[in-house]
Amino acid sequence: MSLEHVDVLIVGAGLSGIGAACHLQADCPGKSYAILEARESIGGTWDLFRYPGIRSDSDMYTLGYSFKPWREDKSIADGSAILDYIRETSDEHGIKQKIRFHHRVVRAAWSSSEDRWLVDAERSDTGESVRLSASFLFMCSGYYRYDEGYTPEFEGSERFGGRIVHPQHWDESLDYSGKRVVVIGSGATAVTLVPAMADRAAHVTMLQRSPSYIVSLPGEDPVARLLRRFMPVRLAYPIIRWKNVFLTMASFQLSRRRPRLMRALVRKGLESRLPEGYDIDTHFNPSYDPWDQRLCLVPNGDLFAAISDGRASVITDHIDSFTETGIKLASGAELEADVVVTATGLNLLALGGIELVVDEREVALGEQMSYKGMMLSGVPNFAFAVGYTNASWTLKCDLTCEYVCRLLRHMDERGYSHCVPRNSDPSVRPLPFIDFSSGYVQRAIDEFPKQGSKAPWRLHQNYPLDILALRFGSIQDAAMQFSPAAQPHTAPEPLAA
Repeated sequence: MSLEHVDVLIVGAGLSGIGAACHLQADCPGKSYAILEARESIGGTWDLFRYPGIRSDSDMYTLGYSFKPWREDKSIADGSAILDYIRETSDEHGIKQKIRFHHRVVRAAWSSSEDRWLVDAERSDTGESVRLSASFLFMCSGYYRYDEGYTPEFEGSERFGGRIVHPQHWDESLDYSGKRVVVIGSGATAVTLVPAMADRAAHVTMLQRSPSYIVSLPGEDPVARLLRRFMPVRLAYPIIRWKNVFLTMASFQLSRRRPRLMRALVRKGLESRLPEGYDIDTHFNPSYDPWDQRLCLVPNGDLFAAISDGRASVITDHIDSFTETGIKLASGAELEADVVVTATGLNLLALGGIELVVDEREVALGEQMSYKGMMLSGVPNFAFAVGYTNASWTLKCDLTCEYVCRLLRHMDERGYSHCVPRNSDPSVRPLPFIDFSSGYVQRAIDEFPKQGSKAPWRLHQNYPLDILALRFGSIQDAAMQFSPAAQPHTAPEPLAA
């Protein structure tokens, strides 16, 4: 029996994968496609994470799709609202019927002689192995490892008499009402958990080794609220979107060029939100410059409100060990707790951990270079969606999807069967794919492809520049090689709808 075949195989049915399917249907309506999703439902991150208070750390006018306006009042949205938005998008475009759930891709092998990918998946519901073929492979699996989070070894943790839980595997039956909670961490997850849990807990302590930059923004965008009163949503949406793009860019550029000024502005915001005399230097004054790591966002200053009214507190210290009743700190103090939440980070996983093979040779991702932040040197008919680190994820993913559709149309119009980027410029230096000092990045960065020191191998992290390059730039350049079919071969069987 012939293999089932699609023109484009999308891996992942989260925010990126659903968006990719919508772009493909709109811009390449003649292309057949399917989506393989390892889990049992759509939504990716927004379906997986269930911890209290989970929300976006970007505004929804930029985290939302370019083609589907965000209509809710909250611009910093709850996780459930984002999941509803993804599901609604899928329903509106008839995407769900194209998704094969419980299909975890384990291997993808390209054959130049046949101009196609052979993709192997394992079904988590039946245990069987499945193989499909595709002309183009589009990875939309993000770069987080979904089956486990990062938890460092804590001495004596087995002695602790209370509950220890990681946010990535939240137990929704956990009742922390009236209990003493310690949240270990200072990143986006920790600053979300603390005020959310403080509403029910006796007290919540954020225990951090070192501070992060934390800024407060309104939960509702006042400009958006005003514009939507006088304009149709579809006219107001792009205006609000671009306003937020430029504000985020201004924050990032100011941080890069005038870090001392940006640090002073962040501190001024803290002083206005925290009680007079609060020890900002100890608890909210990082040793690094703004945007060397991602800024943490708290809507309406909810974290600072919880601290100000005594429901939450911050301790900056190192953990010596766990005890039966809490945590002993390096300073000698002991922090009593009934529940400890290890908001200690996530693990990165490049391309969902799949084995990638080109003409029977395994691709070593750490040795490859990324082309335009979305393709790999030496890997034909392949793209991956990765968003910005200094702005909303979806801004870049939308552009990536547009470019992939342009590329597919370009190949069809000129009779090409495959394309592959190759670097022939010896002056291009390899650089880390993600330029962040965060621990979760540094732990895994060697397993990711490199970026290059100049275009088209350079990651700009700049939305307007990427619009020029990806939406309007030429598809053909010195780095991209196109070829017609290597030889005639029997066409695979189309994938059933």
